[in-house]
Amino acid sequence: MGRLGRLLGRRRPRLLSLRTTFAVSFAAVTAAVTVLVGVLSYNAAARLVRVDQESVFDQVVQDLRDEVSQHRMTPDDFSSSAPGHDLVRPARTDVQVLGPDGAVLDPGRPGLPVSAADRRIAGVAQAGRMVQHKDVGVGSDVYRVATVSLGGRRGAVQVAQEFSDTEDLLRALQQRTLILMVAVVTGAGLFGWWLARRITRRLVILTSAAEDVARTRRLGIQVPVHGYDEVGRLGRAFDRMLGRLAQSEEDQRRLVQDAGHELRTPLTSLRTNISLLRRIDELPPETREELVADLGQEARELTDLVNELVDLAAGQSDTEPPQRVDLADIADEVAGVARRRTGREIVVRASGDTMTDGRPGMLQRALSNLVENAVKFDRGGGHPIEVSVVGAVRAGAVRAGTVRVEVLDRGPGIADGDLVRVFDRFYRAADARSLPGSGLGLSIVREVALSHGGAPFAVPREGGGAVIGFTVGGV
Repeated sequence: MGRLGRLLGRRRPRLLSLRTTFAVSFAAVTAAVTVLVGVLSYNAAARLVRVDQESVFDQVVQDLRDEVSQHRMTPDDFSSSAPGHDLVRPARTDVQVLGPDGAVLDPGRPGLPVSAADRRIAGVAQAGRMVQHKDVGVGSDVYRVATVSLGGRRGAVQVAQEFSDTEDLLRALQQRTLILMVAVVTGAGLFGWWLARRITRRLVILTSAAEDVARTRRLGIQVPVHGYDEVGRLGRAFDRMLGRLAQSEEDQRRLVQDAGHELRTPLTSLRTNISLLRRIDELPPETREELVADLGQEARELTDLVNELVDLAAGQSDTEPPQRVDLADIADEVAGVARRRTGREIVVRASGDTMTDGRPGMLQRALSNLVENAVKFDRGGGHPIEVSVVGAVRAGAVRAGTVRVEVLDRGPGIADGDLVRVFDRFYRAADARSLPGSGLGLSIVREVALSHGGAPFAVPREGGGAVIGFTVGGV
């Protein structure tokens, strides 16, 4: 089967490049147009030449018939030595005079053949009778011959016009037309190749960059971008795509490294406690209870950490379709759940236009993380936790779709050095390292805010505590 596949692969025809396809197509279209125009032009020119020659000959013959019909003329009047004979001898016209019996009295130059019909015409009594012959061969030339009777059984005059030189001229014209067509097609092919190379040069560069990325898996390749046409836009889009992929790869690598670092602590603690389980019969009851409680707490922390990692790595459920949501309603739902879980007093205040375009699940998770964070740090419980949802005001008017969400607590607050880092992944302030948690809650808040066109913020609260929240501006 593999050998058959290799054989079929060898027989597979090689695809033409875009440059070759463009050049061949350009040359083919030019060739078709050139051939069509050349054939039509040649046929029209040949028809005009032939019609013109035939009309000249017909006019000469008609003039001769009128002359012999109106005047009594003899063969001597058309002798080559008679004065006025050039009246019936225009350019490329041969004249031969026949006697009453059809004999040649004054031969033409060259001499013309005399048929039985010509001899009969020479002996008729009516002047102006005519017989015509087409494609008469005289030597190597071709003539058209007309024999006109003089009347009174006095003989006849033969008038001939050479057509072979006209055909030679048309054949020469045909050859030159063919040569010109070949030259035009060749030139069109070369011009098409040059034009295709000029047009596809940037596409070739983009293709090489894409192949380098596929071969080396290095996303930091700089893509040269020139121009503002579709190819230039494609190059800039490709460059931005590589930049975002590189950033995504870096974020993923950093997430894996940070997750591995954070998972070691609970896993180490779990292994230690599990080793103690082998001697659980030797431990006093109080120690057993503490061990089981520690195992449950570590399992819950590990579960929370894994869930947050999954949410963070999955892009915070970014496949959830955006819709029109009211952040005040989401805040009420989050506050209700937190009251039931913790028994803490949580107050929600809303003002302005709190409607925005967003993903409800992501916004609810961000608000829940803020409230849980406030409950965790405000351990005294002497003051209610406040949730504020305010429609943003710009230039004295509410800008629809932009909302500011704040969660205020009376905990220990945030040190100045930690304000810029609380939203980093796995970062935990010195005061929080003894508390349960993974350090991912606020980083998820940041991801939600950024994906909704906003930003997170954290500031100290007057009178003690912290104000942590985010803004959203529609997606």
